[in-house]
Amino acid sequence: MEGKSRPATSASDAISALDDLVATSVVGQQEFARNLGLSVMDLICFAHVLAAGDSAVTAGDLAARAHVTTGAVTGILNRLEQGGFVTREPDPTDRRRVRVVAVPAAADRVQAVYGPYHALLAELFSQYTPDETAVITDWFLRAAALARTYLTDSCET
Repeated sequence: MEGKSRPATSASDAISALDDLVATSVVGQQEFARNLGLSVMDLICFAHVLAAGDSAVTAGDLAARAHVTTGAVTGILNRLEQGGFVTREPDPTDRRRVRVVAVPAAADRVQAVYGPYHALLAELFSQYTPDETAVITDWFLRAAALARTYLTDSCET
């Protein structure tokens, strides 16, 4: 596949487009969360649990990743557990900690909500060459790392 010719653009144009995507995504996350009976922060934390795969995460891990206090994570985990999204298991190496594990059926529920959107995104990515997709992916990864660093350095929890 050969890349499409695209109009010239500036960093300012790209940032504007990113701002629009982020704003639309925030609204989308609110709707996805509502469809699952969760708050956006609950959904964000559950996404971190899902992303961990077979590696269980701790409440402290979630607090750091979601940029909330450990007290706030306790409430989030209570709601996720009551909603059937996660279970808490004792940490075999430290009895004071618990590990948070996704309930497999809950992952299926989330996939049912996100699946159609992810299919549309996959179709969009199919319009780019593998090299273009590699650049886009690199940009996403680097921008996410930059955002995490900025949050850590500039915002208090």
